Amino acid sequence: MIAVSVAVGLGAVVLASRWMSEQTSVSTTKIVVAANDIDLGTPLTPQMLKLLDWPNGSVPQGAIQDPKTLDTRVVKVSLQRGEPILESKLAPLGTKGGLSAVISEGKRAMTVRVNDVIGVAGFALPGNYVDIMVNTEDDSIKGEGKNKIISKIVLEHMLVLAVAQEASRDETKPKVVNAVTLEVTPEEAEKLDLARSVGSLSLVLRNQMDSSEVTTGGANKTNMLQRLNEPEAVPEKPAAPQTTVVEKKVVKKVIVYRAPARKASKEKIEVIKGTQTSDHEF
Repeated sequence: MIAVSVAVGLGAVVLASRWMSEQTSVSTTKIVVAANDIDLGTPLTPQMLKLLDWPNGSVPQGAIQDPKTLDTRVVKVSLQRGEPILESKLAPLGTKGGLSAVISEGKRAMTVRVNDVIGVAGFALPGNYVDIMVNTEDDSIKGEGKNKIISKIVLEHMLVLAVAQEASRDETKPKVVNAVTLEVTPEEAEKLDLARSVGSLSLVLRNQMDSSEVTTGGANKTNMLQRLNEPEAVPEKPAAPQTTVVEKKVVKKVIVYRAPARKASKEKIEVIKGTQTSDHEF
């Protein structure tokens, strides 16, 4: 019994040791990771990189194994310490450092002047999306004394590339700045420049996951003061000229013919007295 127990115990120890050795001998691959935090648009140097063992079964797609191939490459997103350097996070070869490295293909960067109110109290940070609203006069409204002031959203879902001279997307603390740089298409750049020249601009912060576009008719003084459940005011039309109708009365003259009055008929009696006669009427 003792011999059997010893043999079983030794077998269990051997099996456990073999299982533990298999668990600790997982094959790994060395990949390049960030040695410290790196801001977007920064050219990489050897001091910013290091090699780290990574399990073979979970190596990210596009991982880099040779740090020499990353010399002077520019990152187009911010990287955290220990984060793998992937090809998808790098700007194309030949790209110089700076903000131009993070602009998407076919897009442009345009800066607009803001203040603590227009800049959404400093909450419009790099990486956020904003809408552009302009307050101007609507020349399509005709007529003297008409209020032509209108506020209208002219651009939607604009990416904020930088605020002032900072493009870092890691900070969440609001910053009151005097300029915001936006990523726009050439057509949007033209519209933004026109809106800036004809009126005052305001930034409207939106949810980063909300990419929907809404077409609005703009707000003016008339619909702004519209009360609840009150039908929308219809623009007044010029009154049509009034026509005065004069009724002409025709007076008809009626001639009444009246017959002459007849005298009442009388009885006549002849009276003879001797040789004298006389007539009496009654």
